[in-house]
Amino acid sequence: MKALVFHEHGELANVGIADVPEPTIGPDEVLLEVKAAALNRLDLWVLAGWPGLNLKLPHIMGSDGAGVVAQVGSNVSHVSVGDRVAVNPTIGCGQCAYCQNGNTHMCDRFAIMGEHLDGFAAMYTAVPAQNLVKLPADFPFTHAAAASLVYVTAWHSLITVGGLQAGESVLIVGAGGGVNTAAIQIAKLAGAGPIYVVGSSAAKLEQAQQLGADVLINRHETDWGRAIFKATNRQGVDIVVDNVGAATYFTSLRALKKGGRLLTVGNTSGPKFEFDNRLMFAKHLRILGSTMGPHRDYEKVMELVFNGRLQPVIDTIYPLHEGLAALQKLQDGDVMGKLVLTM
Repeated sequence: MKALVFHEHGELANVGIADVPEPTIGPDEVLLEVKAAALNRLDLWVLAGWPGLNLKLPHIMGSDGAGVVAQVGSNVSHVSVGDRVAVNPTIGCGQCAYCQNGNTHMCDRFAIMGEHLDGFAAMYTAVPAQNLVKLPADFPFTHAAAASLVYVTAWHSLITVGGLQAGESVLIVGAGGGVNTAAIQIAKLAGAGPIYVVGSSAAKLEQAQQLGADVLINRHETDWGRAIFKATNRQGVDIVVDNVGAATYFTSLRALKKGGRLLTVGNTSGPKFEFDNRLMFAKHLRILGSTMGPHRDYEKVMELVFNGRLQPVIDTIYPLHEGLAALQKLQDGDVMGKLVLTM
């Protein structure tokens, strides 16, 4: 079968379309005929590699997917061949205390499809049946794939971990990425406000406004930290969503009001940085991190996607054979929403 793979870590030149064996399934799995897969910046990090990441090569890319069940394992009874499904890409061992409590995202052997295991940028993939949710009959595969990873990540961070309440103010650092476009909509749905968004271009900020942002700040035109203080009468905001990391953390912490919390699920500009600890204890701040989310959060947020209360943002849809071009666009950074591959 055809798949978007790399045979060794490194640059985009190592990525291509290859013929790889069709996967076989175990008794608790299904064989998914993939109809759409979505890319994330995570795919570029996996391609680059890091110490301790030991993959079976060639590695199939893509951590988001949706499709049709082509085959079911002997123990699977809640889905059938022909069902249209989306897939929670979080994989747990099923045995540890975290998994037994339904917290697969905290599993001792936590894995994400497309990161630690083969992903969805292929004609077929094997998936644990417990990770599936059925799609409404008319819901597009492309939109289901675009939603999965970023919406469960944003929902778990903002709602479950962050405890966002109606009326709280939120600052989202970044306007165009998948998690941030999801976070804007989730914050709006939760009744938060004002919602401040810092972006790098007028086009991205215009899109953020359409998604629910109240105050737009172009970081190329103004000192966004000062702008937040001015807009909040020097009080700061209740929550900052900062997945940028090293380049923005200090300003994000300063932008919080007393008792505020900073939420993070990533660090696109680097994971290591210094901050003034006096900010933490003097202002009673909290930094709350999370990765992905439990399946119950995935089911909840995807139901909101299916009924139209949350709407995935898609930048461009590519056929699988143009997967390298999609990755190049992702690397260039000129993206507003998700890049999706169709098989």
